Amino acid sequence: MRKVIHVDMDAFYASVEQRDDPALRGRPVVVAWKGARSVVCAASYEARTFGVRSAMPALRAARLCPEAVFVPPDFTRYRAASKATREIFRRHTGLVEPLSLDEAYLDVTTNKTALPTATAVAKTIRAQIRDELHLTASAGVAPNKFLAKLASDLRKPDGLFVVQPEEVDAFLAGLPVGRIPGVGKVTDAQLAALGIRTIGDLRGHGAGQLERRFGRYGRRLYELARGIDERPVEPNQPTQSISAEGTFERDQPLDAMEGRIRSLALKVWEALQQEHRVPRTVVLKLKTHDFKVLTRSITPPQLPASAAELAEVALALRERVGRPAKALYRLVGVGLSNFRDPGERQPELF
Repeated sequence: MRKVIHVDMDAFYASVEQRDDPALRGRPVVVAWKGARSVVCAASYEARTFGVRSAMPALRAARLCPEAVFVPPDFTRYRAASKATREIFRRHTGLVEPLSLDEAYLDVTTNKTALPTATAVAKTIRAQIRDELHLTASAGVAPNKFLAKLASDLRKPDGLFVVQPEEVDAFLAGLPVGRIPGVGKVTDAQLAALGIRTIGDLRGHGAGQLERRFGRYGRRLYELARGIDERPVEPNQPTQSISAEGTFERDQPLDAMEGRIRSLALKVWEALQQEHRVPRTVVLKLKTHDFKVLTRSITPPQLPASAAELAEVALALRERVGRPAKALYRLVGVGLSNFRDPGERQPELF
């Protein structure tokens, strides 16, 4: 039986801003570039009471909360705070699986500090984050990753929820089926058509029935409804891709993007310096005015040796877009993918 903790920092980016600037404390803070094309990166809990949420257009956030303080994101400080939280996690276990800058899974089946229970470990971690970093975190403790993630959401902000093994069935039964990962609006509607609105309802359907209706995901639904999740906490998962993207104030044609592509290539190149694995593929991403996403990629014989060379490859990919020269785009991104360990051969194409 595993003992898993899911730690989720509370309104992380906004909380870092409030911590570092006392004038922002207690005020509705929105982390976003203020502009017609900007979206909200994070919102403090004071802003959330007005309905402001992450990924919301910044203009809508400003309408919902006219007194909001807009702060441009500073990812250098957020990464530093994230690194500090992970150092706290690693005092207790080497099995830490970061999901993003602000959340991670920890396997504390055996912990380094000889604390008697996983609950004691979670309480200690939250106290250390508060005392040392002056931030707050919510945590869920459970026998697996799925249950721990659900639990951490139930006492936010600055809370702790524990699911003991014997409590799993009762814990899950009344939760909306939409709380299961992968159940979006479409699947939720399909389940509702079958009379399934809670996880308890889902348990009344067999694995075969769910697989016939939802394919392989039906088996996953069957297992999660019963609290079954065998995924281990996996530290140091290899990087799959690195990318940076930006939205234009006004839609732009391809020939007006050079400056933005070069700046994005620089960001990607700087991020690459933290990696020991080697990418093989360069990707150009575009989003049209009607939100269709286009990608073009190339795997050159040699990896670009500098940010300038990366930019040149990305710029050349514009020739492969295959749309009218006057076509307009709202977003452009540059990425690297197809990462491999140093010395690993690229598979032969023919």
